[in-house]
Amino acid sequence: MEDTKRQRLTAALRGCDRILSGTRPLTMREQLAALEGSGLLDDQPDHYGDGPVAVLEERVAELLSTEAAVFFPTGTMAQQVALRYGADHSGRDAVALHPLGHLEKHERHAYAQLSGLRAVWPTTEPRNPTADEIAALAEPVGTVLVELPLRDAGFVLPTWDELVAVAAATGAAGARLHLDGARLWESTVYLGHPLHEIAGLADSTYVSFYKTVGAISGAALAGSADLAAYARVWRHRYGGMAFQQWPAALTALAGLRRELPLIPRYVEHARTVAAALATLPGARVYPEPPHTQRFRLWLPGTAEALDEAALTLAEDEKVWFAARWQDAEVPGLAMTEITVAAPGLDWTADDVAEVGARFLARVAGRD
Repeated sequence: MEDTKRQRLTAALRGCDRILSGTRPLTMREQLAALEGSGLLDDQPDHYGDGPVAVLEERVAELLSTEAAVFFPTGTMAQQVALRYGADHSGRDAVALHPLGHLEKHERHAYAQLSGLRAVWPTTEPRNPTADEIAALAEPVGTVLVELPLRDAGFVLPTWDELVAVAAATGAAGARLHLDGARLWESTVYLGHPLHEIAGLADSTYVSFYKTVGAISGAALAGSADLAAYARVWRHRYGGMAFQQWPAALTALAGLRRELPLIPRYVEHARTVAAALATLPGARVYPEPPHTQRFRLWLPGTAEALDEAALTLAEDEKVWFAARWQDAEVPGLAMTEITVAAPGLDWTADDVAEVGARFLARVAGRD
């Protein structure tokens, strides 16, 4: 997205009184002001991973019931270390992962370019792999990676029984199970089990702090004490041992405290929002009902026309519907991702349908 359009979108969203999808972007001053009210700024900053960074690591290990957790500046770095650990400890340079997964779609194949690992695709279907597909892998792998939820398939999750079976099949194959849990926080409702039971199925789990919980950056890799010791060495080698990272750590701690109790409400309300959006002419939502607080929406029109309609609706009426549309493979349709968070909780189904109709009228007026 070009800078001018991004700036216009940000300005329009900040000026809205009502927001259906997403949250109001904060300035740096507003983020620091929020920290000022948290009571966390009077302690000393971290120095190479102690202080608030260590507190955050302990909090994640507690939430996931793992022996340890290690803070990383990025999830890309955390996952590289997890996969390298699996290869080093198994002697296998192959990794089972999904072609729609984050490592394939959004990390420039860093696992291959930096670590020399190879991908094996258990399935190309738009879902996570099954236990039978793991058992049928054509070659031994060091790690099986499962993304919860699988974002580029529509934020889809396996059932709990399917995930348990995948964990068992991974162990039977002599491999480690790694969870790409960037959005693990919002997966508990659909899976019907708490964070520690989900992480308990895996040998390692990565979680993000800026996704879902709203920190400014950062991630953690959780697992055994042996994994943590290895991760600290490789974090340093990858350049992730920064002198101070307290803004990321403090916003993560604040976000975990603020957002985790609200996530079940977000997920439940996403189902209401999705059902209302599905009544709009030509609309389609997927999955239906959503598995998490996020889902995909398709509407008639071009991405350019839909984005412009969202902008003018926001600028004229101070109401944010949905933006950042992408033209779909089917001509005449465009897709966006809907995120139901705190600002969207007060939208009723009737509100969604009524604003959606006004939105589509603006789109039609530009055709």
